[in-house]
Amino acid sequence: MRLISANVNGIRAAARRGGLDWLLAQHADVITLQEVRASDDQLAKVLADAGFGDWHVISAPGRTKGHAGVAVLTRQPPLRTSTDIGTVEFTDAGRWVEVDVRGPAGPVTVISTYVHTGEARTPRQDEKLRFLDAVGSRLEALTADDGYAVLTGDLNICHSAHDLKNWKGNVGKSGFLPEEQAHLDRWVAEHGWVDVHRTLHGPGPGPYTWWSWRGKAFDNDAGWRIDYQFASAPLARLATRAEVGRAAAYDQRWSDHAALTVDYAITLG
Repeated sequence: MRLISANVNGIRAAARRGGLDWLLAQHADVITLQEVRASDDQLAKVLADAGFGDWHVISAPGRTKGHAGVAVLTRQPPLRTSTDIGTVEFTDAGRWVEVDVRGPAGPVTVISTYVHTGEARTPRQDEKLRFLDAVGSRLEALTADDGYAVLTGDLNICHSAHDLKNWKGNVGKSGFLPEEQAHLDRWVAEHGWVDVHRTLHGPGPGPYTWWSWRGKAFDNDAGWRIDYQFASAPLARLATRAEVGRAAAYDQRWSDHAALTVDYAITLG
């Protein structure tokens, strides 16, 4: 199973910049998208125009037009879909969608999530932490049966200094707060989830997955690693390769994020 996670920074903008051509050429089995910023109809049209017309698309648009939105694209029909993270506050926020696809020994649950950006010491940060609480509860439930599951997406958190080039300058700022990192710590320590990218790559610094459009951040690789694939322990053991699709040059970028590709030694269908 080749699983690609990509924050597209607007599906229509990504398509104009060649991002969907790139994704189609990667021969993925499942693709998860974040920051889609489109209605279901708009997303379906853009994907069909780009050659994804025969894929199955499960999406959760954001409440506000042009904001948030997540999706999962699968080659095979899904066994189950849900946008319910377990709390009314976030059920229709366009930040969570999960899909079960058929694996060789039972379903494989694939989740696309887009965590709030946050802003330290503001209600926006409080909302982000409440969402992370809901994510943790759902991850705990998913590991109860020791099955195959993977959480993908833009978490807007750097787990450690290895994940942020300018970490000293971001101490105390959202995205690098200890209370945010503690959530990821609990997913690993208490529920057995594995940061597949970091495990396969080894220690940092980097590789990063997000760079500001402004200045020379991309050219200087002054980035953040905020896009992840956290797999349940049984699935993580089958991960064989992880790669960040960093553009060769600034003018070849199709998003401010780079896609994260992970190959798992499991056959779907």
